[in-house]
Amino acid sequence: MARKPLIAGNWKMHGVLVDACQLAAGLKAHCRGLDDRDVLVAPPFTVISEVSHILRDTAIILAGQNVCWEGKGAFTGEISPVMLRDAGASAALIGHSERRQLFGESDSLVNRRLKGALQFGLTAILCIGETLEEREANRTLDVLERQLRAGLADVGGAQMSSVVVAYEPVWAIGTGKTATSAQAQEAHAFIRHVLADLFEKDIADQVRIVYGGSVKPTNIDELMAQPDIDGALVGGAALDVESFGRIIHFASSR
Repeated sequence: MARKPLIAGNWKMHGVLVDACQLAAGLKAHCRGLDDRDVLVAPPFTVISEVSHILRDTAIILAGQNVCWEGKGAFTGEISPVMLRDAGASAALIGHSERRQLFGESDSLVNRRLKGALQFGLTAILCIGETLEEREANRTLDVLERQLRAGLADVGGAQMSSVVVAYEPVWAIGTGKTATSAQAQEAHAFIRHVLADLFEKDIADQVRIVYGGSVKPTNIDELMAQPDIDGALVGGAALDVESFGRIIHFASSR
C-alpha cells in the first residue's frame, strides 16, 4: 500500500517572531505545486498563530511541539489541544526524546498526551527511540516495543489513521550521527511488525513511520529509498530554508 511521504520540521526552541515569519515565507515558496507528499512544521508555541497566517493558503501542516491531554484547566505551563487548534495547528509532536530525556516524561504521560490529542481532533506524531546505551546493550527493539505499546495503550484501530510514528534514535539527534539506512529500515520494519500485532496488518500498512536523527540533504534520498521509511522528522536542517527545501524535494528510487 502506498503511503504518502511526510517531511516534518521541528523548529524546537528557535525563532522569535521575525525569524519564524521569514522561515515560513521561504518554506511556502518551496512547497508550491507539491501534492505527492505532505510537509509539516512545528514552530514554538509563541509564533504558531502568525506562521498560520503566512501558510493559510498552502497545504503545509502546522503542529505543536507538545500538547496537554485536557482541553482546559489548571495546568500551568501547558498548551491544550483546543489552544493549538485555535492558533492554526492540526497536529502535535508527542513523546519527543528531549521531552523524555530532559523533562522526564514517562511512557504513561506520553500516552495521556496522545489520547488527548486524538480526542480533540489533532494528528498525533508519536516519537520513540533508544539511547546510545540501550543500543550498545542490544536493547533497541525491546525499547521500541515498550514505548510503542505504552504510547498506544487504549488507542483503537480506527484512530490510527490520525497517528504517525517517528523513530528517532536518541544517539543520532543533533549529534551529526545518523543511523545507516539499513539500521533505520530494520527499526521501521520492526515498528510496523509491532503495529500489526497491536492492531492488524492492514492498519499497520497504512501508518506512516518517519525517521528522525540528523536528517540532512546529503542522506535524505538514501533514507527515503527504504521500503518502510515514509518520511523524516528534521531538526537543525529544518531551520534553513534551502536545506529543508532540498529535503522536501527528496528523490526516491523506491
